[in-house]
Amino acid sequence: MTTLSPTSPYPTSLPPPPSIPIPPSAFSLPSRLLLSLLSAGPIPQHIAFVMDGNRRYARTRHLPVSTGHTAGFTGLRRVLELCMRLGVRCVSVYAFSIENFGRPREEVDALMGLAREKLTELARHGDLIHRHNIRVSLLGRTSLLPPDVLATMREIEDLTRDNDGAILNICCPYTSRDEMTTAVSSYAGELFPKPSFAQSLSTARSPPLDILVRTSGVHRLSDFLMWQVSQDNASLHFVDTYWPDIGLWDMVPIVLEWQRRKWTEEVATKEAVKRA
Repeated sequence: MTTLSPTSPYPTSLPPPPSIPIPPSAFSLPSRLLLSLLSAGPIPQHIAFVMDGNRRYARTRHLPVSTGHTAGFTGLRRVLELCMRLGVRCVSVYAFSIENFGRPREEVDALMGLAREKLTELARHGDLIHRHNIRVSLLGRTSLLPPDVLATMREIEDLTRDNDGAILNICCPYTSRDEMTTAVSSYAGELFPKPSFAQSLSTARSPPLDILVRTSGVHRLSDFLMWQVSQDNASLHFVDTYWPDIGLWDMVPIVLEWQRRKWTEEVATKEAVKRA
């Protein structure tokens, strides 16, 4: 069971995902060796992704936009598998912005239907969630979702509620401004310290954010986890790869850079202790 520390709004008892032998078919031998090497160093406990580039992926291949979104779910599964293999405890994905309801009705309807289908497949029939014992959480202004989509996603939450190996936060529909406004409204007329504010955010049951990654070469956060990025001093990484194509070779330099940063901080801390 996940518990909250009295001095921190984040879970303290959620163990890292167990080390699971990688099936030969999942990754090539060089990839498995690389994953093992990366796992030997410090591992970020919470990585967030702005899953950008599905439409451009489709257009550059002269495919329907819906095909790009379908490929995006394959990218999600690939990234989630990589993160679990590395021992990342929490993955948050920006699945749908509140502002995306302004897109053409046909595209929004197709996205909602695809989300219902693929997430159900992931939770009910896929082995990834079960193998890594992942709890799925839906974050955002869920009242805006179509009733059938919301019912499906709530069912998925119920199916994985007792899983305690790792967390998958699906932010849909979400914006950081809406999240912070909702948190502030719960403290209307009151003064509150930062830890209490963090406990009112939708990510209260997740570890502090370590890394935020945006694909497709766009350099902006697009209203995603802005408070968490600032308060947790998260590393920002913008990669040119479209989301459906993201893979191990995109993640390697991101994780290595984060590890270098942690080692540098540890050395600086030790030096400061020696001088004290």
